[in-house]
Amino acid sequence: MPSTTRLFGLILIVLGIASYVVTGRTSVTALIPAIFGAVFVICALVARTESMRKHAMHVAVAVGLIGALASLARAIPAVMDGHATRPAVMSQLVMAALLILYVYLGVQSFIAARKARLGK
Repeated sequence: MPSTTRLFGLILIVLGIASYVVTGRTSVTALIPAIFGAVFVICALVARTESMRKHAMHVAVAVGLIGALASLARAIPAVMDGHATRPAVMSQLVMAALLILYVYLGVQSFIAARKARLGK
């Protein structure tokens, strides 16, 4: 899971930087995906220590869930108002989709680890 976390972190960093550039560098909030990506990369680095892996991955999945909910909370009203093609809204939707996928993969990983630990 740490390598998946690192990959999603790097993708979010690229998304944030691209969003910032595409929106004409008018708002620093376009970098929000990059901030979440940086947190993921840090969690992946912390997870390299065996004793910290479980904690770091739980933090990463929790941050992913918060990010998914927050980006959906911003994107859904904008889409409903007909602004789905705005770069900021598209970035929010992409971030939400990435984070929902990440949370799903994280939960699946937790379930598999628990089953392996219990010997099932």
